[in-house]
Amino acid sequence: MSNYKKTEIGKLADLCTKCENGKAFLHDALGLTSCEISANCMPAGVKLPFNHKHKQNEEVYIFLKGNGTMTLDGETLDVKEGSCVCVAPCAVRTMEAKTELEYICVQAKKDSLQQYGFGDGEIC
Repeated sequence: MSNYKKTEIGKLADLCTKCENGKAFLHDALGLTSCEISANCMPAGVKLPFNHKHKQNEEVYIFLKGNGTMTLDGETLDVKEGSCVCVAPCAVRTMEAKTELEYICVQAKKDSLQQYGFGDGEIC
């Protein structure tokens, strides 16, 4: 049995046209047990048609290309390549792409991380 699993999602820009809602979710594809990760592409001018929040999971958005805005609890933030935003579960959120926007979203249960980085590593 292997201690790893691999999947291919292709170029993020292709997600805009090839995947439903421009998203590729990795939970099922990789058998993730600690988080959900999605690779995302929003075409220029697209705004999410809804606001949403979560019951227990915080989200971290890592913007890789383009620029747009996130509206969080009524406050609008500009985001661009290199922006990283952590959003608490209860925060009401939506997003709009000014140019084609590529980003990764990591969703995990708030306050569940016990070890990270070298605290969880071991030299073999």
